[in-house]
Amino acid sequence: MIGRRLVLAATGAAAGALAAPGVLRAQGAWPSRNVRIVVPFGLGGSADVAARFLAEPLSKAFGQSFVVENRPGAGASIGTDAVAKSAPDGHTLLLMSNTHTANETLLPNRPYVLMRDLAPVASINIAHHVLAVHPSIPATNLQELIALLRANPGKYDYASSGPGTPYHVAGAVFLAMANAEATHVPFRGSNEARTALVAGTVPIMFDAIPTMAPQIEGGSVRGFATTGPERSSLMPNLPAVAEALPGYEASIWLGFMAPAATPLEIRQKLNTEINRILALPETRAAQLRLGAQPRTMTIEAFEAFVRADITKQAEFVRMAKMTPA
Repeated sequence: MIGRRLVLAATGAAAGALAAPGVLRAQGAWPSRNVRIVVPFGLGGSADVAARFLAEPLSKAFGQSFVVENRPGAGASIGTDAVAKSAPDGHTLLLMSNTHTANETLLPNRPYVLMRDLAPVASINIAHHVLAVHPSIPATNLQELIALLRANPGKYDYASSGPGTPYHVAGAVFLAMANAEATHVPFRGSNEARTALVAGTVPIMFDAIPTMAPQIEGGSVRGFATTGPERSSLMPNLPAVAEALPGYEASIWLGFMAPAATPLEIRQKLNTEINRILALPETRAAQLRLGAQPRTMTIEAFEAFVRADITKQAEFVRMAKMTPA
């Protein structure tokens, strides 16, 4: 989640190095037309940024345009279901996150089953969050916030970009580990949730570090802690939540999937090229500016990872007694 100018700058700086030396489409008939990257989240979020970052070098590599299409709503189910029902010919991809693995437990009535209706393609990256609060909250640091929430169960609200999203999970697990209560207020995307935080309508939120950093620096909100296992190099002056709640960690990771019957040969071509792009020093530098760390995997390793994360997220959902709203 980051401003459009920073996205364009990071993309432009890396574009020359990201382009493959030759057009890979010559190796086979695929792709024969534009490839859709469906992002089941709103504009400006981490998934949207990653999709647009990769679309240009993938277009150059394969000789057809990779076009980003945002289809948010229903906890990412609308866009995800559209991909699951698309032709399995390699011309439709899903930009997914751990929202999807959480929703395997959190949204039992979703119209698809992740590992039945979609097939893994590639891992992309992982990033941690920052816990931010509106200045109207009568607390000045993480410990005071925890004490405030414990003393006023259910009085305060926290925003997220939707049910099952990493920011929802981060908040729910934080409250469970802190033995505190607050009311979850889901929005259709992180931009809407962030706007509510800055306005003070919903005074607490976990969000992407680079996106929230300008708001913290400008005093619109206060940064209390980051969610990695140790302090973030992007915000070294803030403690990690784990310093107050040992064992706490929350992240957002991204990857690509395709309709279940998409040929392995096509998925392998995509996996190889995406891994090549992610391994470039220019990509790593650009991703760091976006608050993320590229993470490459084979198709088999990514499938095992996603299946393990479904189990992990199920434990989080049960521990935090999470509900969709």
